Amino acid sequence: MAYIGTSPSNGVRRVHTYTATSGQTTFTGSSTEGVTLSYADTNYIDVFQNGVLLGSADYTSTSGTSVVLAQGASVSDLVVIVVYDVFSVADTVSKTAGGSFDSAVTFDGDVTIGDASAADKKILFDGNAQDYHIGLDDSADSLIIGKGSTLGTTTSMAFDANGIITKPLQPAFCVNPASQQANIASTGNVQVVFGTERFDNNGDFASNTFTAPVTGKYQLQTSIRIDNVDTAGGYYQVKLSTSNLDYLQTISPLFSEDASHWMLNQTILADMDASDTARVFVKQLQGTDQTDIDTESYFSGYLVA
Repeated sequence: MAYIGTSPSNGVRRVHTYTATSGQTTFTGSSTEGVTLSYADTNYIDVFQNGVLLGSADYTSTSGTSVVLAQGASVSDLVVIVVYDVFSVADTVSKTAGGSFDSAVTFDGDVTIGDASAADKKILFDGNAQDYHIGLDDSADSLIIGKGSTLGTTTSMAFDANGIITKPLQPAFCVNPASQQANIASTGNVQVVFGTERFDNNGDFASNTFTAPVTGKYQLQTSIRIDNVDTAGGYYQVKLSTSNLDYLQTISPLFSEDASHWMLNQTILADMDASDTARVFVKQLQGTDQTDIDTESYFSGYLVA
């Protein structure tokens, strides 16, 4: 097991034993124990000569790597230097002041962030252009994945206590006409006007048009109610038009008389690139300009993948 600072095999007390030569005063380097002498503070060493503790006047210890006796030792004297480690470790991250790791960090066990009495906690990913975070919204008891350096600034995904996942920014919309489009022209495509937004999660719908914010597969569906269907019309057609492809659904009136209303429905999984658009059109071929697009019509969609 790795440790930060002095390892448990050395402990906080290191013994260095030297056998003196005649007149030797300086003791340094590797000792009989095979450990190189070093100390951080002269106040945290003891020097013994033949078992007798020397006073501070009997030696000098200022270099951090050697002890110099005031009087030369006799041959075969045993000089023992005991160093008491104060664990002065520079390459650490402070518990209270914090800091940063400059390389990968591996944890073999669980990591706990915060406690039951703490405020909301987060892990921050500091990017060049944008920051992201994973954190706990303690007030809602939800795990949050979001954008920005502050928890709750922009929530992209939330996991509640029941495991239910919500994505507040996931592209999704539902709109319908605010008023009836009366007497549509029987000479070509008429764009359906959707004046009421039921919801528009990411703000991607505007001016009767959905614009894909990212490349993906989008589920799109529309149900258009037409009133006063003219049996003299060659056909009626709803077109869900995207930048990549038009999706059509057509009926040919075969009624014995004009129908009061009819539903034209479309459901597709559309391949859309970022900035592609989707719009809805109704086409009446021939007949009288008498057909209306009713407010019960709708257009909706969302990003699937």
